[in-house]
Amino acid sequence: MRVLSVVHDPAVTGGGGLFERVVVDRGDHLARWVVANGDAAPGDPGRWDAVMVFGGAMHPDQDAEHPWLRSEVAFIRQALEQGVPTIGVCLGAQLIARAAGAWVGPAETGEVGWFTVELNEEGEADQVLGSMPSRLDAFQWHYYTFALPEGAVELAASASARQAYRLGDRAWGVQFHPEVDRDMLDIWFEHGAAELPKPVAEIEAETDRYLETWNEQGSALCNAFLDEASRLSP
Repeated sequence: MRVLSVVHDPAVTGGGGLFERVVVDRGDHLARWVVANGDAAPGDPGRWDAVMVFGGAMHPDQDAEHPWLRSEVAFIRQALEQGVPTIGVCLGAQLIARAAGAWVGPAETGEVGWFTVELNEEGEADQVLGSMPSRLDAFQWHYYTFALPEGAVELAASASARQAYRLGDRAWGVQFHPEVDRDMLDIWFEHGAAELPKPVAEIEAETDRYLETWNEQGSALCNAFLDEASRLSP
């Protein structure tokens, strides 16, 4: 399959991390669009069998600070309209919601660190989210949230925020970060230490406890999405 990874500030975020490696390990073709570099959109979304949209330090409504957000949202909207299988992670989930016409904005409570996420019955039955356990110790780093787009189904939530949804039968959004690996988190903890709700040593100890399992679950999620994209491809 031809898979497009949409990333924003890869020097800081690490790009698509684990998900990009899963694509390569499967033998699929991976291309990367670094939107924040001002690179032009990579043509018609229909060229791709799957699109993955990842996170960034910016927020989904900051068009004034990041004018390229408009072109990215337009590209995502085209992908949705053309039925290209698409998954969004954190900012990516928020941008899919925005492209589908839903509200995005500041959450009442941000989540930075490890938080419990629970799948609902729809999530457990979902072809993609259902690849994960019903209860997750999930890594989060967000201050924004989103309303469900028209026609979307909520799949998971934490105590503070909506965490996952499916839009139609070809698009998914997850607020948590299943793509993170150790190298990415080391960079995040260094650059974002002031945002952590507890000392870095405590977050790192939790990461030591949860990350191996989290990476297994993230790989399962990515593989399930790519399997579903392959099934849906013409």
